[in-house]
Amino acid sequence: MHPDHRSILRIAVPSIVSNITVPLLGLVDVGITGHLGATAYIGAIAVGGMLFNIIYWIFGFLRMGTGGMVSQAYGRRDMQEAVQLLLRALAVAGCVALVLIALQSPLLHVAFRCITTTPEVEALARCYFRICLWGAPAVLGLYAFSGWFIGMQNARFPMWVAIVQNVTNILASLWLVYGWGLKIEGVAWGTLVAQYAGLLMAAFLWLRYYGRLWRHAALRQLADRAQLVRFFTVNRDIFLRTVCLVCVTVYFTSTGASQGEIILAVNTLLMQLFTLFSYIMDGFAYAGEALTGKLIGAARPDALRSTVRRLFGWGVGIAVCFTLLYAVGGQPFLHLLTDDTAVIQASARYYLWAVAVPFAGFSAFLLDGICIGATATRQMLRAMLVASVAFFSFYLGLRALWGNHALWFAFLVYLSLRGIVQATFLRKLYRKP
Repeated sequence: MHPDHRSILRIAVPSIVSNITVPLLGLVDVGITGHLGATAYIGAIAVGGMLFNIIYWIFGFLRMGTGGMVSQAYGRRDMQEAVQLLLRALAVAGCVALVLIALQSPLLHVAFRCITTTPEVEALARCYFRICLWGAPAVLGLYAFSGWFIGMQNARFPMWVAIVQNVTNILASLWLVYGWGLKIEGVAWGTLVAQYAGLLMAAFLWLRYYGRLWRHAALRQLADRAQLVRFFTVNRDIFLRTVCLVCVTVYFTSTGASQGEIILAVNTLLMQLFTLFSYIMDGFAYAGEALTGKLIGAARPDALRSTVRRLFGWGVGIAVCFTLLYAVGGQPFLHLLTDDTAVIQASARYYLWAVAVPFAGFSAFLLDGICIGATATRQMLRAMLVASVAFFSFYLGLRALWGNHALWFAFLVYLSLRGIVQATFLRKLYRKP
């Protein structure tokens, strides 16, 4: 195998494993609460989990921005800047976490003004949220560590951290719920313990394998104006881009819900096909991020062009495989998720849209990673703004004629435009010294 392919897979494969383990934290909580004897517990976990997904998703810039900038420092062999970036990211993560904890009451107030649920579910969700929110320093700190490890071309450590988190979550939640009888509180405390176990694991790995780099730390330079401006400019663009992404995702779900339970269920099931594909493509996006940044930092444009070509080769191959998989085996997969014949029959009318997702979306994932590695975050933001405007315009313009088909068509346009607009950046990228 060509060295470039090995470099890609060395980052992509552990990242894919890490991605697949992410939903296990939520699945464990749902699995435990599902045996507590009341459906309100499951509803509380679903609502609480959704709130955390939205909050933490918005602050994902701590991982992406850190990864892109560290990978360039790694390519330049500038270990002092690499260490400074980690310290800045951890400092920002800590400040954001403290703000979130301080604002937990207003956050809950706004959330339950937007979410309609039963009083029992709301009370349980509030309890779950208030306990788990104390894990914000750990979650956001892990974003900083994960981005730093990826930037240093090391995807194995985030994978091991994710595995430790899941094992800890399972053991702690089972012990607290069934050993101590804590119910929803036990599930929340189990999640909290797992989050800090992950942070401690990341810190241990850094100290054990990268601790020698501490001698490069220059604490007085953490407040360097030029570096701070670059750090916050990159992360601001990613933050705004993520806000757009969240708006499209939440609108997609709420619009499906407004069309009735059947359509909501259909869209939810079909989106699982997109989610599965995204776990794989995100792994290659991480590889693109790490390798692009390294090669830009090392000023190797020829190697960069070669790596981008190989990344797109992998992207096309994966899109072909998933398209064939969904075209042939998608319906049996839906039967694994539900035995509701009405939902399965209704999904047949929209299934082709889900089959088209891999080819519509693979370039958006890859180019996200490439742009992050190049710290071309303004290009990412422009692409997301164009794609988001197109999504809302196409859906609102076509919904009277196409109904739910318009929603899926708009989603595919949104995915495609993200890739198309970002692709215009490649020529400029190749000209970088």
